[in-house]
Amino acid sequence: MTDHIAKLVDLTQDSRFCMLTTRAADGTLVSRPMTRQEVDLDVELWFIATRDSRKVEHVRADPRVSVTFSNDSSWVSLAGTAAVVDDLDHLRELWSTFAEAWIPEGPEDPSAVLLRVDVESAEYWDNPGGRIATAISLVKSKVTGQPYDGGDHATIDDVPTTRES
Repeated sequence: MTDHIAKLVDLTQDSRFCMLTTRAADGTLVSRPMTRQEVDLDVELWFIATRDSRKVEHVRADPRVSVTFSNDSSWVSLAGTAAVVDDLDHLRELWSTFAEAWIPEGPEDPSAVLLRVDVESAEYWDNPGGRIATAISLVKSKVTGQPYDGGDHATIDDVPTTRES
């Protein structure tokens, strides 16, 4: 695993909530909060959805998606391809009480499906030390006249994946 991929996993592993952006038929970008079920070391994300939801409709029409994470000191933007996956065994593995709030009948409900996102590119910004470090850096920038450096930043194109086509 490259250092950048390890960093992506590190920055997102504790973030259960993210924003999933899909494209509607008219081209409009639509973002909604989602609960990430699993992140794999090969940068694959899993979500639970309902078969008749708008997000599933969007993914079937155009599988290109974006997923964003943020916390007090870091921001991650992932771009990739989503797929609707019917896999009851994996759905059972990922099932949680949170999913049950949306699909009370459980993983056996015929409307329950998985969305798998295979990440293809990513960008992250990490400012270790959080708000205090950011505030100090902003003051330093103002005093020195030097641009704010924003902390650790990287763009990763062609994220490697172990998934076979």
